[in-house]
Amino acid sequence: MNDRNHDAIRQTIRAAYGRVAHQDAAPTRPSAGSCCGAGSGAQQPAEGDAPAGADLGLSSGDPLTLAGLQPGETVVDLGSGAGRDSFPAARRVGPRGRVIGVDMTPEMVDKARGLAREGGFGNAEFRLGEIEHLPVMDGTADVVISNCVINLSPDKPQVLREAYRVLKPGGRLAVSDIVALQPLPESLRVDPERWPGCVVGAETVEALERWLREAGFEQIRIESAATPTPACDSSP
Repeated sequence: MNDRNHDAIRQTIRAAYGRVAHQDAAPTRPSAGSCCGAGSGAQQPAEGDAPAGADLGLSSGDPLTLAGLQPGETVVDLGSGAGRDSFPAARRVGPRGRVIGVDMTPEMVDKARGLAREGGFGNAEFRLGEIEHLPVMDGTADVVISNCVINLSPDKPQVLREAYRVLKPGGRLAVSDIVALQPLPESLRVDPERWPGCVVGAETVEALERWLREAGFEQIRIESAATPTPACDSSP
């Protein structure tokens, strides 16, 4: 795919998730072919962890448990949406910690900021930006998390390079996402309208592991569940 196609994919995804942000909940992804919505086996945040309206049913698992967050840590959430994982992360790192959510959809960022104000989450902030070009300084985070979002990027190697860049030495990456059991036909992947459903953007475990190593990550562990949800816990 060329850069023009990448831009078309991002525009389609941005529009689709902008519409979802105006809903209280979305039982599935915003287009047909969803695999990450409610009913996919995704674990939910503990009761009281996130304010009402933060969980739009767009997750695929539980990156927070994988991350093993500790009080005082700084967390960057890739594709934070309305804050489904950012708010529970903010509670776990506590007042000495910090959470930075990054999302490319203005409506999602606005929703998350409003929920943060209403819930008194002074240690959580939300920034508008693409996960391929994070608006975060080098060496900021102890932990980078993401929940069923990296599959939406048409340039996953760049996402992983950015995740590595913003991590402190010895930091870790924890991702819950979907993988492809075999490479998908390019005829499906070049159609921007199919991407918001998250299926056509899925990559194989072998490709993801290669890109993680090329980005600089070590101690890579990928675990597959019944509904494939890859998890990577790595240290640069």
